[in-house]
Amino acid sequence: MMVKLSAVIITYNEEKNIARCLSSLKNVADEIVVLDSFSTDNTEKICKEFGVRFFQHAFDGHIEQKNRVITYAANPHCISLDADEVISPELERSIIKIKKDFSADGYFFNRRTWYCERFIMHGAWYPDRKLRIWDSSKGAWTGVNPHDRYEMKAGCRTEYLKGDLLHYSFNTISEHLAQVEKFTTIAAKADVERGRRTSLFKIVFYPYWKFIRDYVFKLGFLDGYWGFVVCRINAYSVFYKNIKLREIKRKKEKNDYIK
Repeated sequence: MMVKLSAVIITYNEEKNIARCLSSLKNVADEIVVLDSFSTDNTEKICKEFGVRFFQHAFDGHIEQKNRVITYAANPHCISLDADEVISPELERSIIKIKKDFSADGYFFNRRTWYCERFIMHGAWYPDRKLRIWDSSKGAWTGVNPHDRYEMKAGCRTEYLKGDLLHYSFNTISEHLAQVEKFTTIAAKADVERGRRTSLFKIVFYPYWKFIRDYVFKLGFLDGYWGFVVCRINAYSVFYKNIKLREIKRKKEKNDYIK
């Protein structure tokens, strides 16, 4: 018997992306469930035009929202996409095959990122393996915001699917830098809450290691100029997160001392 698959997506002001994402799911998803964080653009209107099951909840973290949207799904077997992601034709064919024989507990595949009008094929961004199809009774979203990951329970079996998930990330370098600003703040605050610390060594040397690893050892240089840009900004984000962590930690310790 063919497995019924629920597509689960979280959104906030995704009018530029959501239609492309929903269109790519039409041949693989038996239902599409969207959990929106009260978008102020046309996200809701577009979703309802596609006939999705649409819900809203105030945003309280990527991990929290992604676990919450699963609870609205009618089927335990789910595929999770971000609004700026699209299933490639090859991946679609692979998913249709496993729906006829869902033999593993979860399935992962590569994600390929579109950046400033081209796909990035090397460095830390490819192959970027994602576990996005699973029996939701056998795992949950975990990680540290904003970097979530789906984790299966001990003893569960996963398999690899052919075909890429296409990630339409940034059209401009400015968009990339804006996300670095946002995500490094979230990550630094999360690290403070977990009791993590930084050091001058981490601030100085971790960004250099990140760049060398991605640009040299992971062959980011093969993507030419744009490979250099991606690797350089990603290394910068490591530096930025660590100095924010140091700043937030010092302010917290100062406030605790005053109290």
